[in-house]
Amino acid sequence: VVVADVEQDVMDTTVAALSASHPGRVSGILTDVSDDASVEALADQVFAVHGRCNLLFNNAGVGSGGGGRVWMHEPNDWRWCYGVNVFGVAHGIMAFVPRMLESGEPGHIVNTSSGDGGFAPVPTAALYASSKAAVSCMTESLDHHLRQDSGVMGASVFYPSGGLMDTGLFTSQRNRPLELERVRGGTGRASMTFTEMKDRLEKAGRTVKVADLDELGRFVVECVARRQYVIGRELERTVELLHTRADAIGRFEMPPPHDMGL
Repeated sequence: VVVADVEQDVMDTTVAALSASHPGRVSGILTDVSDDASVEALADQVFAVHGRCNLLFNNAGVGSGGGGRVWMHEPNDWRWCYGVNVFGVAHGIMAFVPRMLESGEPGHIVNTSSGDGGFAPVPTAALYASSKAAVSCMTESLDHHLRQDSGVMGASVFYPSGGLMDTGLFTSQRNRPLELERVRGGTGRASMTFTEMKDRLEKAGRTVKVADLDELGRFVVECVARRQYVIGRELERTVELLHTRADAIGRFEMPPPHDMGL
């Protein structure tokens, strides 16, 4: 297993945790997925050391920052969010997939989208949601192309579900490059911890279920083994939403708004 992260200390912690049960089988490579050269260097090292890559997880993601209205976002907000959420996935595909195809080995790519945007727009998070919609569309095309060009490769789109995720997403602004800071209206670095987000939702009257990330990870691997295209849990509400949206669009009407499904 090769772990790639933009933060050295976080990556080292992850590598150490995995190495405890899999000694000698886990390594880490510092990588900025928004930089195509950095991802190419990652692929170079992976194939130089291991000679192949069977599973690629394009999982890096950041929150958008900035204002809630579409027109309140600054160009740097778009560059920051899309640079990681969209171009990060594209860079992974471009750097790894040609080599995976050339190797002839069985392989699978998992791209992380979101239930908040990956299925339907979220008016309260337009920038983040639109970036995840791009990931969903990109993955569908990728899987179609892989099935055409290879009998042993495929792709899946992962919609993290099952509760609020205790990840670094809520404080991802800490890694926002200085050159992509907001020009007006603050720095764009305002963010809250997982606990603060959970408390905020509960104070608003929401019942917050916290996802078991270890169990979710095992579930994803099981789905990949079955070559399941859509990976997600508790998607009944999403299916209902899609039916409602389809009905509205069929009547040439604006679909009802979709709230964050936390």
